[in-house]
Amino acid sequence: MTLTQFITFFLIGVGLSFDSFAVSVSCGLMKQEIRFRQALPIAFSLAFFQAIFPVAGWLLGTKISNLIASFDHWIAFGLLAAIGIKMIIEGVKPEGILKRFNPFDPKVLIGLSVATSIDALVVGLSFGFLEMPILFPVAVIGSVTFMASMLGMLFGKNVPAKFSHKSLIIGGAILTIIGLKIMAEHLWFS
Repeated sequence: MTLTQFITFFLIGVGLSFDSFAVSVSCGLMKQEIRFRQALPIAFSLAFFQAIFPVAGWLLGTKISNLIASFDHWIAFGLLAAIGIKMIIEGVKPEGILKRFNPFDPKVLIGLSVATSIDALVVGLSFGFLEMPILFPVAVIGSVTFMASMLGMLFGKNVPAKFSHKSLIIGGAILTIIGLKIMAEHLWFS
């Protein structure tokens, strides 16, 4: 594992965790009385799904990588850029009224966890296309998401809701830049 690969995986983890961070900020805003022990299952659920979905994407990507080897970097770039741009668009939308929800309800928590992890599935698919290893990125993505979720709930208790929108913009920009990096590596440095 090179330092560049570690930094890339860490930045992917950071980029993917911004959705979970935004959800966690909302949890903190809606449940101002949330305590550390109550926040743990929420953060764990968000991190678990964020770590498992890339594995599923990677398994699928490795199965079809031979069929698309000549243009896999374009697919990886397109997927990461699409996710990044979607996150940026969501981040610049006007803020609406926060809905009242109970993040302690298992159905709500699983729904939030799955919804924030769809992007991670696509990233895992990109890893599979590029035949990248998956275990270390999954550990990084899960760890970063857990920490971001815990911090998000803490911030949500103390920070205005508009901060969560800015986090989506930053996360989207990071994923788009990583997509450009993959493209550049395959076009000019391979």
